[in-house]
Amino acid sequence: MQTTFYKTIGKEQEIFEHAYQNKLPLLLKGPTGTGKSRFVEFMAEKMSKKLYTVACHEETSSTDLIGRYIIKGNETVWVDGPMTRAVKEGAFLYLDEIAEARPDIIVALHSLTDHRRTLFIDKTGETIVANENFMLIATYNPGYQKGFKELKPSTRQRFISLSFNYPENEVETDILIKETGVEEDVAKKLVKLGSKIRNLTELGLAETVSTRLLVDASLLIKSGLPHRLSCDVAIAEPLTDDEDTLSALKDLISLSM
Repeated sequence: MQTTFYKTIGKEQEIFEHAYQNKLPLLLKGPTGTGKSRFVEFMAEKMSKKLYTVACHEETSSTDLIGRYIIKGNETVWVDGPMTRAVKEGAFLYLDEIAEARPDIIVALHSLTDHRRTLFIDKTGETIVANENFMLIATYNPGYQKGFKELKPSTRQRFISLSFNYPENEVETDILIKETGVEEDVAKKLVKLGSKIRNLTELGLAETVSTRLLVDASLLIKSGLPHRLSCDVAIAEPLTDDEDTLSALKDLISLSM
């Protein structure tokens, strides 16, 4: 039984399944909070696959993914990392925000993202051929801190890519209702508020309001917190620390809710 909720918007399920069948790595591109991680969880559950998730950041090394030697009792033993386990078991490996990964991780992915589908472990001298059911999925936010966290073209071209964006108003309203149980009129107001903020480019927000933030606001409202206060703490405050921008967002919330 499918327990993870995901609202299909286009052909993303079909594309994912064909990528899996053809043993192609898949890159999901799009802004924060547009459902990329939820989609991966949904597909893993739908296809009955074990999912290894790695949140990439500048401190994550290839050793963290591939494995390391540890001291156990009186001996030194090798322990596989999540990437190695996924390759051996035929599981899904999900690298969230791959652009944040250190260069040594990207290098380690090269032989997994081409026709070889192999993983070389330099510390043991092993070369592991990926289980035929193994699949590599990564996410990337191309709009984040332009010029600093961009993904190299040579890396992007190792994946087939699927773009995610904010849903149409009607779809996003349905997501809020099904995800949180909030009243329809409240969901519509939240979605309208989200659309207004996304169109206010003059605010200079590094990230705009995501569906995830709207879901958070819906949950607070559903649990009884006042509407405007819910939006202040779930939408305005997470988006900015600038006092003028924060004030503008809260004024908009007051007018909308």
